[in-house]
Amino acid sequence: MKLLRYGEKGQEKPGLLDAQGNIRDLSSLIADVAGSALDAASLDTLSHIDPASLPLVSGSPRLGACVGQVGKFICIGLNYADHAAESGMAVPTEPVLFNKWTSAICGPNDDVEIPRHSTKTDWEVELGVVIGKGGRYIDECNAMEHVAGYCVINDVSEREWQLERGGTWDKGKGFDTFGPLGPWLVTRDEIPDPHQLNLWLEVDGHRYQNGNTRTMVFQIPALIAYLSRCMSLQPGDVISTGTPPGVGLGIKPEPVFLRAGQVMRLGIEGLGEQRQRTVQAD
Repeated sequence: MKLLRYGEKGQEKPGLLDAQGNIRDLSSLIADVAGSALDAASLDTLSHIDPASLPLVSGSPRLGACVGQVGKFICIGLNYADHAAESGMAVPTEPVLFNKWTSAICGPNDDVEIPRHSTKTDWEVELGVVIGKGGRYIDECNAMEHVAGYCVINDVSEREWQLERGGTWDKGKGFDTFGPLGPWLVTRDEIPDPHQLNLWLEVDGHRYQNGNTRTMVFQIPALIAYLSRCMSLQPGDVISTGTPPGVGLGIKPEPVFLRAGQVMRLGIEGLGEQRQRTVQAD
């Protein structure tokens, strides 16, 4: 299934994308694509519903973030060896963790704001993993049972705040609009192997990133097991699993960063595409 949320900001409704690419309303069955609606029993119930029996949503409504009420937005840094190299950093021996504030979350096609006075805002296409079954001290061999599904994430980053102003990376990762999620949450059963997915990103039609999840340093089961030793994972938590090479910071001979008025397009095989316009923050 492809689950989504549609409507104006703050008023999104749950929906499902049918085989013809139409949005079907799920409001009569779940309150939101969030929390307990993402557990195995709920997803199984939804999978047996005939989409044609659900109300058809007319027009082309705005898509919100594909997961609502996100409790934790956890990110993995330097999880592709070639991206670590272009960043001038060592390949990590344990997962590098940082957070995006949940206030950074936005829809997959919403505008991305360049923060005031920023000259180093960057892009990062990433595979998102959405937790459906909570837990802690999860065994790696059982970790995939905790996954509800997958989505596209743009881990937008402000490199000066991330790397040059002291403290942790979190500051440069959590500006408003720096976490587009979607267009939809694709349930685990539709993706036979999440470690064999092509992912890419373009700015103004120029392809900068062109990678595959097979080159992850730490794969999804290892990440879930590791994270669950640090914190309890809960339904609706989102894990952003790292980016392949081709970010603006790593371009030679000079880095390339975003400016207002550009268009980012990015996608992951089987998970859909995002499109964002960059605008200057007020």
